Amino acid sequence: MTNIILFDNETREELLPLTYLRPVSELRLGVLTIKEKWEKWLGGKVSYITRDYLAEKFPIDYGEVNYLINSSALPSEQLCRLIQQMEYNDALLRGEELIAAKLSESQFEHLINDEDFDDLNGYDLAGTEYIKIDNLWDIFLNNHQAIKEDFKLLTKGRTSQPISSTNQVIGELENIFIEEGVSMECCILNASNGPIYIGKDATILEGSMLRGPLAIGDHSVIKMGAKIYSGTTLGPYCKVGGEVKRVVFQGYSNKGHDGYLGDSVIGRWCNIGAGANNSNLKNNYDEVKLWSYKEERFQKTGQQFCGMVLGDHSKLAISVTINTGTVIGIACNIYGPGFPRNFVPSYSWGGAHGFTTYKTDKAFDTVERVYSRRDKAFSVEDRLILLRVFEDTARFRRWEK
Repeated sequence: MTNIILFDNETREELLPLTYLRPVSELRLGVLTIKEKWEKWLGGKVSYITRDYLAEKFPIDYGEVNYLINSSALPSEQLCRLIQQMEYNDALLRGEELIAAKLSESQFEHLINDEDFDDLNGYDLAGTEYIKIDNLWDIFLNNHQAIKEDFKLLTKGRTSQPISSTNQVIGELENIFIEEGVSMECCILNASNGPIYIGKDATILEGSMLRGPLAIGDHSVIKMGAKIYSGTTLGPYCKVGGEVKRVVFQGYSNKGHDGYLGDSVIGRWCNIGAGANNSNLKNNYDEVKLWSYKEERFQKTGQQFCGMVLGDHSKLAISVTINTGTVIGIACNIYGPGFPRNFVPSYSWGGAHGFTTYKTDKAFDTVERVYSRRDKAFSVEDRLILLRVFEDTARFRRWEK
């Protein structure tokens, strides 16, 4: 079995807060996570090079033959062909950034021990087609294409479950794939502009309108009358209602009621209350700026449409309004009228009226309750990771000083 080691580099900082609790390769884009894509494309097993405080939960495993791959690069037919043709000591580069290398066991040990070894033979990837995630907005911008690629990968040579006659299909039937256990009646599925993938045991309630490219994960629920637009991904165990456009839900998160959400990325274990809305377009149609953890300031995105990024374990109360280009950290609880600031640090409790610190004991009580609903344990590893994030993000909670 191919030994694949996905490594995080400085791009990881640009993808915070989504990468506070996981390596970059655990992010979902399309149907699958980046890790799952590489395992399926190369037929191997993935391990990780990531930040020290994540290493126990996401360890390194290496062997005689090791493919070292940039965790923010997505596999493609061209890229995988080049990787499979590499010899020991070969490297594929995007400019000066390493995308992939093939290393022996001894070479890899020199690398992780910060010891010198022979320079790699570098080959530039100019002209090679593949998706690279460099910024938060790249996740929802590339989701259309990622869904299409994953759809081909997951459905090749397989037969979809039949679609009930109560549903209306627009476009080619072959662009819709339904896994086992799906419940769906009286819905509209438009696959004219891209495929629709519905995972195992998902439930699509009556009156839902789905437009591809669209990915709905295992055990997810689409509420009655929901309007789900192109470029949207629901990871596993999500509940979504209302109007949703080009949003990537990483998994285990809910937006179960009416309200608009667009051009956004939602972490895991989040909840968005009834009637909550986000803006994805400024009133003056100007370019949106987004908070950069790496630069510790707002940076231009080059995008006219950019909604919000919601970190893991964060909650929005009923009727909360979120402004264009808002980044919300880990374990936040936002409520009340008005627009909160465009950057909300992790462990914030409050809203437009101001914030206090969401203490870890109370935050962890909530995490434990939420996990128990899905029969998951809040492990010591998870607790230590969340504590580390609380400490690392303290400097952003300026009211504490």
